[in-house]
Amino acid sequence: MKLMPIILKRQLASYAGTPVTYLSIAIFLTLSVTLGRYISPWPLHNSSDLQVFFQFHPWLYLFLVPVLATQLWSDETNAGFFYLMRTLPITTYEWVIGKFLAAWLVAGIALVLMFPLVITANYLGRADNSVIASQFMASWLLAGSYLSIGCFVCTFVHQRTVIFLLTLGLLLAASGLSTVLDALEHQVPIGLIDRLASISPTLRFSSIDDGKLTLHDTLYFISMILAFLAATTVTLNYKHS
Repeated sequence: MKLMPIILKRQLASYAGTPVTYLSIAIFLTLSVTLGRYISPWPLHNSSDLQVFFQFHPWLYLFLVPVLATQLWSDETNAGFFYLMRTLPITTYEWVIGKFLAAWLVAGIALVLMFPLVITANYLGRADNSVIASQFMASWLLAGSYLSIGCFVCTFVHQRTVIFLLTLGLLLAASGLSTVLDALEHQVPIGLIDRLASISPTLRFSSIDDGKLTLHDTLYFISMILAFLAATTVTLNYKHS
């Protein structure tokens, strides 16, 4: 894993040199604050956390994550690159992890830029910073799980538009699972609904967003990330073996 930091820096430089990265982050932040401020008027609530802002993140990531995913393998779209990569002292897993971490860091930067809300909450004198920290971490883990899905999608197609649409479709299906389960609540066995709910990232995020992050929830998101990254590595090795 010695060369992974080089891949990480290279991908971060790629994001930094792309205007769409700044635009997508700006849109994400604007919508986060606007929706929380006007749809759920936070200053009027006696709230000690930022739940009204974070509750929209599963849907706002439907835009941010596909944009980041389309840039993951944009410089490696030709098959010759992978043959060259096999001649270098670096593994496919290192490439996947390095690129994923770069995208995840960009998502983390977008969240850090929401820090003025934390200052405002503390200024108003009713902030529970431990819950707020859990909400930030939960949102970052959710972004990571979505990005791992986007990274997996990139192994099948290279056209940016197709990557964006496929990632958006998969994430929309994951985000809409909670709505489907609510509609089927009185039509299917409750045990089946509970099992499906346990694998829904949005339902898991909603439970964290209302309180503190637990080890069980953290392991769920980490397991999801590792599973999709492993699938990405296996798929790439198979396609270019």
